[in-house]
Amino acid sequence: MIELDIALARAGFSLAVNFTAGNGITALFGESGAGKSTVLHLVAGLLKPDRGRIAVSGTVFTDTEARIFVAPHRRRIGYVFQDALLFPHLSVRQNLLYGSWFTRGPADGISLDQVTSLLGIAHLLDRRPQTLSGGERQRVAIGRALLASPRILLMDEPLAALDIDRKREIIPYIERLRDELKLPILYVSHAIEEVARLADRVILMSGGRVKSDGPPQQVLSPKTGSGDDRFARVSILTAGKPTYDEKYQLTQVSHPAGRITLPGRLAPDADPVRIVIRAIDVTLALSKPRELSIRTALPGKVSAISEPLGAVVMVEVALAGGEVLAAAVTRKAADELGLGEGDQVYCLIKSVSIDDRLMAAP
Repeated sequence: MIELDIALARAGFSLAVNFTAGNGITALFGESGAGKSTVLHLVAGLLKPDRGRIAVSGTVFTDTEARIFVAPHRRRIGYVFQDALLFPHLSVRQNLLYGSWFTRGPADGISLDQVTSLLGIAHLLDRRPQTLSGGERQRVAIGRALLASPRILLMDEPLAALDIDRKREIIPYIERLRDELKLPILYVSHAIEEVARLADRVILMSGGRVKSDGPPQQVLSPKTGSGDDRFARVSILTAGKPTYDEKYQLTQVSHPAGRITLPGRLAPDADPVRIVIRAIDVTLALSKPRELSIRTALPGKVSAISEPLGAVVMVEVALAGGEVLAAAVTRKAADELGLGEGDQVYCLIKSVSIDDRLMAAP
């Protein structure tokens, strides 16, 4: 477990953050400049707070009142950066073992064999970094961090430098870390689909403060982004029991409100799956339409309508199961439909509008 209560002031920026986090992935999410990477630097000991306390698994790293500050190299931190930062003159094996050379970890810490098996990199051990793909390099970087026998793993946008195919390659390995190692992991990312898939918990940051804290479905849906930005507004629905149509290459998943159709085949272990739906991709109808190309029509009840945002209003629809789906519609459309709170509507979602690439099997 990590316990963090810190404050830091710099020219033009102040940070004041207080939270605790257990094992699994806690994602720090928010706009650039929110202070996410600064939190990681403080945990790693690369920065000293003006005030506060940081403890991981009962070991105090920083306590300004007690005048405790453990040097970074004594904290047993595993740190994975956006770029793999491997030593080009060393083999993969040597890069991996570098993580343990300066570490006084427990004798029963994770072994090289365990790391290579967990990350699927045993066949790469004798190669040099310049011969690896971006996804392979990042897996080696994660392995090096794990061989430091870390108390906590810090991951600062580890997929940001990768293309979509490499992201799809590496995400299942990060899920294995989350599920098998039972380490606390602080994970920074700007990618909402990535966070929705990986995070057990999301801490939404803005201006150096914690704006919201909870499970991804609660924090990221439906009010992610600034309230007047219809392009930033998303909802996250949780569904399961996927069935695949080989002929049409479509997957259907079950939600309490109905079946949702997705393009492509989901990853084999994608149950449950979190689906990110943009508000601008939701159309509302007062009755279930016929003879449309749209495959997904979820019934629900209007729970809220925002004040006009220029020509647009945000309509929140409560679905069976308790989740909420946000739809961006024009004021004229809302008026012509006579939409009001409590009205029964159908939420129409085009399958092709759902970005399945991080959900789909690589």
